[in-house]
Amino acid sequence: MIEKRKKPTASQLLSASPESTPPAFRRRIPSSVGSAASHLASPVTNRIARYLVTCMEVKETKSSSGYGKPPWIFKGSALYQFHLVKAEIAKAVIPKEFKLVEAFGYTLGGFFLANYNESPVGSFDELVVISGIVWNPPISHAWASRVYVNSDEACRHGRKEFGLPSQVATFSKSIKAMSSRSKRRSNGLMSSSHVDLGNESNKDIQVVEINCPVTTRLFDIGLTSPVLKTNPFKWMGMGPTIKISLPSFSGHTEHKPELLKYYCEIECRLKPTSPARVLGLLDGEMKESLEKRDVSISVMFSKPILALEFNCLKMQVEPPVVVSKGSDHPSQHGLQSYHS
Repeated sequence: MIEKRKKPTASQLLSASPESTPPAFRRRIPSSVGSAASHLASPVTNRIARYLVTCMEVKETKSSSGYGKPPWIFKGSALYQFHLVKAEIAKAVIPKEFKLVEAFGYTLGGFFLANYNESPVGSFDELVVISGIVWNPPISHAWASRVYVNSDEACRHGRKEFGLPSQVATFSKSIKAMSSRSKRRSNGLMSSSHVDLGNESNKDIQVVEINCPVTTRLFDIGLTSPVLKTNPFKWMGMGPTIKISLPSFSGHTEHKPELLKYYCEIECRLKPTSPARVLGLLDGEMKESLEKRDVSISVMFSKPILALEFNCLKMQVEPPVVVSKGSDHPSQHGLQSYHS
């Protein structure tokens, strides 16, 4: 029975000496080529070759992560909804070195719900729960208590690169046609927030947190898509094109104990819209328990005051910069309890 030889690896070929080369292979090599090969197979040349192979392997490993080199570009659309959040709730997750921007016992929080049809890792959905605004002279920054994404790779990147409290979740979407009566009562604004709304529909997005082997149904986000009545030109209903920068803090997590700062440079067509309704999918006792355990739940159920659509969204994100070193005991970002 003929024994089948295995194909040698690159490392084996680089480390092989002439004596270890199979006789059958040596016989096929002309003496002149063999002499040149012996000359090239010096220890220094081998080390250089191994270094080049290692660099190629590392480069391949990095590129396989999908995100590649910054800046990272995301395209799609989003809904940014602002809520009045009780200051005592937000302070449960805001780092102590920051001053919470508050008035009359409330701060400005809310959520950023996006659908990216283009990103370094393809299309995915994201829900960023913003617990409050902190002051860092000369500007203020948002602080996220939870980030939900339906992409494992986006979740890992958020945790390890930005120190975000990312969690994998499912986004189940359903569309309902609006009745003619609902259309007549619309506020004249054209829809909507890509999270793929049609021009004459309501869209419900159910968010379910996945924490294997447990899944938790968190809330149902209802997006309304009213019909434009006063302007016959569809493109004018999408709002003007603007450029804005959204500064944020992150970190104080297991993966990134340092305090980080980063910016989302956004270009989009911006317009106000009707606030989305957020309904709990839990019974009363469980909802109350989760609200006390997870600040993000409390933020989502707080009072909405303004909603903005980001259409034709292009968002550019640079790597975060370190603001300060982390403590030995990083906070459980977004999972601390509060007492009413």
